[in-house]
Amino acid sequence: VDNLDRILRILKTLNIPRERFHIHCDGALFAMMMPFVDFAPEISFQKPIDSIAVSGHKMLGCPMPCGVTLARKEHVKNVEQRIDYLNSVDTTIMGSRNGQAALYLWYSLRKKGLDGIKRDVSHCIETARYLRRELTVAGFTSRLNDLSCTVVLERPVDDALVKRWQLACEEDIAHVVVMPNITRGKIDKFIQELIDCREKHGRMEAKRPDSPLSQLLCSSWGGDVVTPVADYKSV
Repeated sequence: VDNLDRILRILKTLNIPRERFHIHCDGALFAMMMPFVDFAPEISFQKPIDSIAVSGHKMLGCPMPCGVTLARKEHVKNVEQRIDYLNSVDTTIMGSRNGQAALYLWYSLRKKGLDGIKRDVSHCIETARYLRRELTVAGFTSRLNDLSCTVVLERPVDDALVKRWQLACEEDIAHVVVMPNITRGKIDKFIQELIDCREKHGRMEAKRPDSPLSQLLCSSWGGDVVTPVADYKSV
């Protein structure tokens, strides 16, 4: 999660005037989690941000892609159009919106409530830490940023495993986004399959000096959860 306050301090230090920058907060997943995470930074229009977006099909679990975007009125006016036959002003980019998606958002919020969302968030954070810990114990390179439920790890060599677990990959790394449906039982099974894959196919090596896996191995990332590629059995 980018540190909004740090970004604003840098802009202030550089004496960049407000009209020269536009800050959009891409809160697709974590904007729905931050209010329930201890020591998480505050995102608010009381700060000089311009817009924020949050998805409904991620943390809230809506069955179709949907989301909400909030922007300052002066930006909304740049896209609004007067629609004569509707006798109203349209402020959407595409000229329409899915009413059923809004209904799903409302239903999910009403069903979960604040306490339910907080339970889901706590589960995701704790389970992501469990996954990171078990990967490290098993001798895999992995990282988990603060205030995150996304665990980044070395890409398994076996593409069948990648496809079976629907891992999101980029070159020589993969990442797992821990959602409310992920249990420790699933993680234990996943770890065992990773171990079996390693025994059969070996481990992914960095594609090049500046590849994602090389950056994952770099100590500048911080933390103590990096396991060297070589000699994993001694870990």
